[in-house]
Amino acid sequence: MKKILLFTFSLLMLSIGNSQDFTTKWGNGYKLSSSDGEHSLKFGGRIMSDYAIWNNGDETFSGTEFRRVRFFNSGKVYGNVKYKLQLDFAGGGVSFKDVYMEVAMPYAGNVKVGHFKEPFRLEALTSSKYITFMERALPIAFSPERNVGIMLHESFMDDKLSIQAGLFREASSGNDKMIDDVRNITTRITFLPINNDNNLLHLGAAFSSRSSSDDTYSVSSRAENHLGTKLLDMDLDNVTGMNLMGAEMAFVMGSFSVQGEYVMNSVEAMEDYSFSGYYGQVSYFLTGEKRKYKNSLAGFDRVKPNKNMKEGEGLGAFELAARYSSMDLSEAHAGTLNDITVGLNWYLNPCTRLMFNYVMGTLDNHGVETTENTFQCRMQIDF
Repeated sequence: MKKILLFTFSLLMLSIGNSQDFTTKWGNGYKLSSSDGEHSLKFGGRIMSDYAIWNNGDETFSGTEFRRVRFFNSGKVYGNVKYKLQLDFAGGGVSFKDVYMEVAMPYAGNVKVGHFKEPFRLEALTSSKYITFMERALPIAFSPERNVGIMLHESFMDDKLSIQAGLFREASSGNDKMIDDVRNITTRITFLPINNDNNLLHLGAAFSSRSSSDDTYSVSSRAENHLGTKLLDMDLDNVTGMNLMGAEMAFVMGSFSVQGEYVMNSVEAMEDYSFSGYYGQVSYFLTGEKRKYKNSLAGFDRVKPNKNMKEGEGLGAFELAARYSSMDLSEAHAGTLNDITVGLNWYLNPCTRLMFNYVMGTLDNHGVETTENTFQCRMQIDF
């Protein structure tokens, strides 16, 4: 940990030592840029403080947590080399999130190496700072998320078409050594037939071929309440591999947006299994703002209120949202989990928001139902 902090401090001192060549500015984060545009540094972080109260029909529970506490440093050197170091301190420990380097290769696209998100699913690739609900939808349990690997990606047709492909190993969120023969291949393609100031249509598909290092496969999921009980829980043995297929769509028309994804998970074992998950969501800004699209690899971006919540300015931005999501593990006798979530987001300014979610979760396991209803809220600041 001391080495990491020393490295980050050294980068900062380096930038200050050459301050005559750098300009500083606030762009929803602290940024330093060289006058020729070849070098840049950015420092930022996020704090998400959650409170939840939920019941399962018989008992009522409540809890609090810091869902995410992160610090990052990212930048660019000599015009074509990017890097990012992001650490998470939630839960009292320190874990890696993004730790990577990326090089723009002449005529060969962009090569990214390190610990980062595999290119699978729009919602998973969108930062937790910018997702519409406090928790991602149920199919996140199938998503590979961050792992160690190498990826090649490139955009074509004025960024309307994007292709990403990578080779990955399963990795913990630390600097563990990995010696095994597990190799996972993930590919994704996206297309933007519409992308202008008011309207957006995003389409995408992804595929991931995965192997198991210990011949097992486990999936578990809460009812989109991170403090709650795991309602879905499945463990399989004698697993030789898995194939994930995903389809994604997002449509924005002014203040109104629709988004949905479908994931199919085929597990190869002594007995083959087929699992699936999907969600659909809608949202609407009561105050006239709209969801902003960043790029195919990062999904959606920061919402900027027309007027910040400040005396003499305004009340910020208000967004209403609703989502239905489902995850089916019935072939392994683990049941099907269905969630209905309604939410209200209050954006005080571009860096601060309050989130309020009510989640109704129902697990149907061969006719036996388990329900969990949750009210949860979040105070979030990020920069």
